[in-house]
Amino acid sequence: MKLIILDRDGVINQDSADFIKNPNEWIPIPDSLESIARLNQHGFSVIIATNQSGIGRGLFDIETMNAINKKMLDLLAQVGGHIDAIFYCPHTEDANCKCRKPKSGMLEEISTRFGVNLKNIPAVGDATRDLKAYQSVGAQPILVKTGKGEDTFVSKAYPKNTWIFNNLSQAVDKILKK
Repeated sequence: MKLIILDRDGVINQDSADFIKNPNEWIPIPDSLESIARLNQHGFSVIIATNQSGIGRGLFDIETMNAINKKMLDLLAQVGGHIDAIFYCPHTEDANCKCRKPKSGMLEEISTRFGVNLKNIPAVGDATRDLKAYQSVGAQPILVKTGKGEDTFVSKAYPKNTWIFNNLSQAVDKILKK
């Protein structure tokens, strides 16, 4: 099975320090949706693994998150793409759950549900917590400089084996050339 894991905010859509709290705030990063469609066309199952602590903070509810995701999926369908599954952690950092990245619970659940070992699976994020979670399950961490990615790059607080690209489109170019 060809599988890729993507963070959502900052990788697929523009991020906000104030959280993406409604569908109107969800704005795709140029070429991100088309990049997902290219992955689909090459036989990849595309899985989203996203921390959504805005739910735990009371900034939006699960129904609103579902409406945001529906906008993403509808726009993606317009360019011929789809997402195979969306996994999310609704907890705040102080909840100390096992699913919130940088912990690996959400990724372990993906491995179990899809019956796949995540070793060397490409996994794209814009924050150190994404990349550390990916590394912890043996996936290939990929940093994009969109969202928080430029700050993450400058901080150098990412695993040594991390691939680095300006955006999801460039990352997909590399993945498809492998």
